[in-house]
Amino acid sequence: MDVTMRRILARGDETRDGAIGLLRGLIAATALGETAVQERVAAELRALGCTVESVRYRPADVPMVEEFASDHAIDAGERVSVVGRLPGSGAGGRSLVLFAHPDGEPPADTQRWERDPFIGVMEGGRLYGWGVADDLAGVAAMVEGLRLLLEAGIQPAGDVIIASTPSKRHARGVSALLHGGLTADAALYLHPAESGAGLSEVKAFAAGQLDFRITVVGRPPATTEPHQTGFAHRAVNPVDKAMLVWKALRDLDERRGLSVRHPRLQAAVGRSTNLMVTHMACGEPERLSRVADRCVLGGAVSFPPPERLADVQAAIAAAVAEAAAGDPWLAEHPPVIHWDAGVTGAEVPEDHALWRTVSGVMQAVTGRPPHVNPMHTSSDIRNPMVQKGIPTVGLGPLCGDLTQTGGHDEWVDVDDYLRCVTATAGIIATWCGAGRPPGR
Repeated sequence: MDVTMRRILARGDETRDGAIGLLRGLIAATALGETAVQERVAAELRALGCTVESVRYRPADVPMVEEFASDHAIDAGERVSVVGRLPGSGAGGRSLVLFAHPDGEPPADTQRWERDPFIGVMEGGRLYGWGVADDLAGVAAMVEGLRLLLEAGIQPAGDVIIASTPSKRHARGVSALLHGGLTADAALYLHPAESGAGLSEVKAFAAGQLDFRITVVGRPPATTEPHQTGFAHRAVNPVDKAMLVWKALRDLDERRGLSVRHPRLQAAVGRSTNLMVTHMACGEPERLSRVADRCVLGGAVSFPPPERLADVQAAIAAAVAEAAAGDPWLAEHPPVIHWDAGVTGAEVPEDHALWRTVSGVMQAVTGRPPHVNPMHTSSDIRNPMVQKGIPTVGLGPLCGDLTQTGGHDEWVDVDDYLRCVTATAGIIATWCGAGRPPGR
């Protein structure tokens, strides 16, 4: 362990109260809204000597690169990202962007909480609060990590950019900044680990994801009778035709499972891609003796990098077209595919300089080397990599009972959060290079 890391670790215990205090302050600000959270972040960054800018944007105006979403899924209102910049000492260091999102789930059903969701209750080694794990702890960790570094008397040699950027419901804050000119040699995404592994894992791999729906039309029998069962042989039942499409998708899934392979996914779950049909809608449950005029199948496919989104779409379209060509009705009435949402995956290999930096710091902070969890499909680490080629990893403290997954009394582990702050300081110093601030 080098002398810089020793200084950071030694200073970590002295900053405990301040780091917890900021996180509790952000929880309290959440009750007043996202603007209040961002104002607190901006004030903290200014106090650290950063030049702070509020960047206004509309998510629908941000270019889509290797991703898409339906218009109704994208936030239509104006949003604001807070960006703090601390220039490096000019000694040839590397630059680093740290980002996290200040927006959580809209407050609702707070009566289910056993603790006040907006005061930051500390109990049993956990800190409870609305949005604390999604992602106020990440926002606080990047601010407090920089504070710890500076209070330890260490000036980053390279530029440090801290971005508190909206993310939920396709808010696309970090993407807006990237397309607005933000760049760096690497990026660090701070977000508590939903997997239950805490700081023992690092997000360095994000699989791609594609959601789709396929509409298959049929033809009810020509009759005015309210019950059509006796005329069923004269109908084209869309359920029957949809099952041909379903089988084609199942066959495609089997072929892809054999041919598409990635070492990280194979080691984790024994398979690198999956296509599943999860939804089928057809007819009316209270009118079972009538033939519907259409049937809709819905599903999703996961796929590893470097496979591209467009190639996966083309494979699905080809399988559906082949199924349609083999059936006279479907050949004349081709199924229609609607692509709901999709993202391309990305990764940082373990021989990359960023991974080596993060891995070394995490081992110094936690006492053990981290592992990569490759099951974080659609993680925001992909955005800088896919859109601007900036290598990115993510990490965060242990958390649980997230509101976004139906939980209540959302929490983060206090000690792991503090270790995350220390790790963040160490990663900035190691990646950017370290020296002493002027006058020290």
